[in-house]
Amino acid sequence: MAELFRDRRFLVMLALGFAAGIPLPLTGFTLRQWMSESGISLAAIGLTALIGLAYAFKFLWSPVLDHAAPPLFRGLGRRRGWLATIQPLLMLAILALGFTDPRTAAEVTVAVAVLVAFLSASQDIVVDAYRIEVLEERQQGYGLACYIWGYRGALLASNAGALAMAEFAGWTAAFAMCAALVGLGFLAVLLGPEPASEPVAALRWSQRIRAAVVDPFADFMRRRYWLAILLFVALFKLGEALAGVMTAPFYRALGFSRLEVAAVGSVFGLCATLGGVMAGGWVVAKLGTGRALVVTGILQMLSNLMYVALAQAGHSVPMLWAQVGVENFTDGLADAAFVTYLSMLTSRAFTATQYALLSSLAAVPLRTLAGSSGWLAEGLGWSWFFVLTTLAALPAMAIMLFLLKRLPPDESRREPAVLPIPEEAAR
Repeated sequence: MAELFRDRRFLVMLALGFAAGIPLPLTGFTLRQWMSESGISLAAIGLTALIGLAYAFKFLWSPVLDHAAPPLFRGLGRRRGWLATIQPLLMLAILALGFTDPRTAAEVTVAVAVLVAFLSASQDIVVDAYRIEVLEERQQGYGLACYIWGYRGALLASNAGALAMAEFAGWTAAFAMCAALVGLGFLAVLLGPEPASEPVAALRWSQRIRAAVVDPFADFMRRRYWLAILLFVALFKLGEALAGVMTAPFYRALGFSRLEVAAVGSVFGLCATLGGVMAGGWVVAKLGTGRALVVTGILQMLSNLMYVALAQAGHSVPMLWAQVGVENFTDGLADAAFVTYLSMLTSRAFTATQYALLSSLAAVPLRTLAGSSGWLAEGLGWSWFFVLTTLAALPAMAIMLFLLKRLPPDESRREPAVLPIPEEAAR
């Protein structure tokens, strides 16, 4: 543990995790809170789910960032050079987002948010590569832990912190604060070491795409029931995705203030998620991955009914605490089992790439199908909409039972999973 304080690389990972986490709420929950306060329709707010498509498909341009020399700051090396190029642009994009006005030009706000998401996803690509290369194998666990805690701290800063800043100084100041916080990552890039790397082989673009995408997918498609596996991965979080996009306007419609949402929905919600993740790891260890996936999947599905209870209760702060606690805790439970299951689905020859592709696929419903959530909420009303989000989990549950019966998880491959950041945490 003392190594964490002696080796500056771990502090660099903490700062880079913080810089990577800042933009996500700014294109998600925080942005939707701002748009709901600006009188934007639920249908339009639902479509903001499409803003984050860059996070789901970032593997498509990752070969460029992985192999090409950075256009600026080449003296810092390939990894730090790319980060030093991307981060100032990201800071400027976040600052520009705060100067837009969704009341009068929502399309401009969305366009700048798309740019923020693209630059943020690009930063994620380089940070992940930097983390893997700058640390030795035995240090990867500590390094990832530092990154994740920095990331989770950033979620609080750009979610609860941004809402509090908007309450006292306005939205422009809130986004300016978040832009400045990304600067901590830029400072870490300047002070951090450049990882040693082998010369990159000169490969054609087609060869890079084949190695990064085609070969791992081709390997995956040779296994039994591969289509059912992909459908399950894509649909498992569908109910949560539909509900998550509408969370900010829902709280707004019930009359909860920015500070109430910040304290309960963001701070307490993240704590509940962390508790759920810890409990989920215990459940997986005790029940095995298959049984844990069934139990936690059912709890995750039923937790959406807490939204219905809150809709019926109206502006009730105690009920808000209950809804946020139950929903986030069960999400953490399910994430632990789901990530463990995803890890078991990967081939050892393509572990990193196949896991990246599967986790990207898991985010697709949040960024595509969830775009219809606004129309559904307008047409059904809040209570029936959240009943629908509960039922939306049933197809994935049915596919899951089919797969677990025919392809039981190989428990010999189960390893303690260090969970990635669920995108729902930034809602």
